[in-house]
Amino acid sequence: MTNLEPNLEQELEYGTDYEVGQDNVEVLGLDVHNPVFFLAATLVLLFSGLTLMFPQEAGAVLASAKANTLQSFDWLFAATPVIVSVFCIGLAVSPLGRIRLGGQNAKPDFKLLSWVSMLFAAGVGIGFMFWGAAEPLAYYTDWFGTPLGVTADTPEAARLAFSATLFHWGLSPWAIYAIVGLALGFFAHNKGLPLSIRSAFYPIFGERVWGWPGHIIDLFAVVSTIFGLATTIGLGATQAASGLGYMFDFEPSIAAQIMFIATMTALAVISVARGMDGGVKLLSNVNMMVAFGLLVFVVITGPTLLIFNGMGENFLAYLQDTPALTNWVNRVDIAWFHDWTIFYWAWWISWSPFVGMFIARISRGRTVREYFSVVLFAPFAICVVWFTAFGETAVFQYDQGIGDLSGGVVDSATVLFQMLAALPWSGITSVVAILLLIVFIVTSADSGALVVDTITSGGKVDAPVMQRIFWTCMIGLTASALLYGGGTAALQSLQAGTITAALPFTVILLVCCLSLVIGMRHEYDAMRGAEVSAPAE
Repeated sequence: MTNLEPNLEQELEYGTDYEVGQDNVEVLGLDVHNPVFFLAATLVLLFSGLTLMFPQEAGAVLASAKANTLQSFDWLFAATPVIVSVFCIGLAVSPLGRIRLGGQNAKPDFKLLSWVSMLFAAGVGIGFMFWGAAEPLAYYTDWFGTPLGVTADTPEAARLAFSATLFHWGLSPWAIYAIVGLALGFFAHNKGLPLSIRSAFYPIFGERVWGWPGHIIDLFAVVSTIFGLATTIGLGATQAASGLGYMFDFEPSIAAQIMFIATMTALAVISVARGMDGGVKLLSNVNMMVAFGLLVFVVITGPTLLIFNGMGENFLAYLQDTPALTNWVNRVDIAWFHDWTIFYWAWWISWSPFVGMFIARISRGRTVREYFSVVLFAPFAICVVWFTAFGETAVFQYDQGIGDLSGGVVDSATVLFQMLAALPWSGITSVVAILLLIVFIVTSADSGALVVDTITSGGKVDAPVMQRIFWTCMIGLTASALLYGGGTAALQSLQAGTITAALPFTVILLVCCLSLVIGMRHEYDAMRGAEVSAPAE
């Protein structure tokens, strides 16, 4: 088996006498970190229970929390991706970019293709499936607003439809993921600290990070992660159920979507029991190949020339429109900005502990410069190709009056299947799309449970399997509660939960950048000292 886990048995280089798992207690065969596990589990169970018992009241509370958060902190959500992106590029080009995760002699645990496959599957797979065709078409046709207030169905709207989509799915989210992943990987692989969010703050808090300051940081990370994952799984289940409803002509109810989540949670439990190599890695590689096959199919059977031309044009439009899309001051499209851009930034931030820790666990042996070049730009390249292929095909069908998309977006969850219905072999490709969604849901729940379990067990990477199964069920329960509480406005409920839960972790993320620089300078000084003192050959 590939050595995936960080070496946490080495002497802790910061001089701490903390031992991984020293605060853990055994409860019913579980090895949990007290009090993070109990606080997180209690909060999740309390939220889910109250939401399921009082769905209307819960929906109103979520909507109010979302409105208040957006009114007071939209600027913070908007500024954070800019700050983090600049910070990532600065680290990559600085001398600190020479540092290697795991030490200068460490070797990569995974080959490049497997590494990128796991990044894609765990990071954005469900989102690509859900929004690949729907988001560009929605912006172009004024479904819930247009970016920068442009007039729908115009050449300018077409350009902004793709530049705004790439803006939401391109470098900014991966910069957020990358910085959390680097912080976790660096302090675990290079400094021997536990693989937990709190470890990234050791340069600031010192030994206090093992006490309540660290407990609070990890608690916010767990809650943020669970809500981010619940949103993703909720979207995936909604789309899969809607796809089946579209194929077999029935209206998928909330109950049907929740049953779908329950089924996917059960499959995720099986994947969790198989472990990282037997579960997530295998599923990610298979899903990557199937997704690539679906992408090639759409390129060949869709408006091929338009797609190939669009890749370059959309990339240039992204570069051109990013400054205007980034600006959060005096916007004329404030409703669109809140419903789309701020929701996405909150979603990425809430997902960052999950994706970041997952990236940290699979990136040992990479230099910081190599790490950023792949984690930032490989997914972005896939993003440009994917959204151009699916988006251009959907927009083309709308403009030409082809199939069900001739009337524009009615339900975002069915756009993919409406687009595929107008292409050859739609029955086969629609089934393939549903299978892709299922595997993406399973891998998200699986890897998310591994991450949450690592945090709540004090950084242990070999906690009992039942513990991981517990968190898999909690993620599924939260997704079901959000869908049930939202009712017919399920998407708004998912957005509200994500935005509210992400706010505290946004502050933690920014402070993490400062702490990471302090730790990396310490490492770089030691590395330079070793190079100077090394005898000449």
